[in-house]
Amino acid sequence: MVISRTPFRISFFGGGTDYPAWYREHGGAVLATTIDKYCYLTVRHLPPFFEHRIRVVYSKIENCNSLDEIQHPSVREALRFLKIHRGVEIHHDGDLPARSGMGSSSAFTVGILHALRALKTRMPGKHQLATEAIHIEQERLKEAVGSQDQVQAAYGGFNKISFSRSGEFSVKPMILPAKRLRALTSSLMLFYTGIKRTASDIASTFVNNLGAREEQLLKMRALVDDAVAILNSRRDIEEFGRLMGVNWELKRSLSSKVSNPAVEEIYERALSAGALGGKLTGAGGGGFLLLFVPPSRRLEVREKLNHLIHVPFAFEFSGSQVIFYDVEKDYAAEERSRAGQTLGGFRELAEIV
Repeated sequence: MVISRTPFRISFFGGGTDYPAWYREHGGAVLATTIDKYCYLTVRHLPPFFEHRIRVVYSKIENCNSLDEIQHPSVREALRFLKIHRGVEIHHDGDLPARSGMGSSSAFTVGILHALRALKTRMPGKHQLATEAIHIEQERLKEAVGSQDQVQAAYGGFNKISFSRSGEFSVKPMILPAKRLRALTSSLMLFYTGIKRTASDIASTFVNNLGAREEQLLKMRALVDDAVAILNSRRDIEEFGRLMGVNWELKRSLSSKVSNPAVEEIYERALSAGALGGKLTGAGGGGFLLLFVPPSRRLEVREKLNHLIHVPFAFEFSGSQVIFYDVEKDYAAEERSRAGQTLGGFRELAEIV
């Protein structure tokens, strides 16, 4: 049995420039962090006593005998990609709801790849995990998703991620003094709007015509460097919060689907209570709202948004991990291997004689 734990993420700046259709022509960058909220995936080889060969448990329960029967797209394609031929059982648990803008789909894909590779006794590196997850979501599933979520889930931490025209990416951790990091984290608040949506559905309303949003996307890319400059200076940390507000104005101009009247009402109430800026954490449309709130105004904002779930969080720096590993030996394969070695030995002996 193997259990993987993969973090969810919040993105501050640069979202939209991490779509291949954009960065393969212009390059892109994002500033994002993973947080201490996780996707857990438990996998094991399924004993040969059941009528089904594959069991997948998430919000649904699937009992299947072939890959083609599996409805969960990431599970199906991960098993196919890794050429898993033995029966398997997969269980998913998450700290946050799906379709909420926290990179949950990519965390799932990274986590299932990590767990299945460990089950095959092949521990992958972070770059491999991120690259394979991007391949599965963008190439095999043809989803309208960017590339930052898979990288963040695999690597973990507070990072500036750059995407080159060649398709490669680089991860630069944000190294901040402890006092500066505390000033940032103590000013962030996360609220669940209760509005579920599918990120690819929102993204598809602007990804297919990114050229028409060139002005906004270039400005959003520039905000990444502006934010990094603020963090690496002695300037008032509140400038970071105001920059989040500028970014939100640009982001919601990408498509009418990015925001909606319910989100706008929540955002305006937060600003009236003292928030300096904020944004929906994913492609938009709903999910989680991240706010920059000076510590002295946190209580007022909580009271103003008391109809929403407030989610305390901390940054995390480990990325996807295997937190339990106990893989039984494949005795049949071992016996075949021994038989092959013995036969080879007999052949060598015969040649010598």
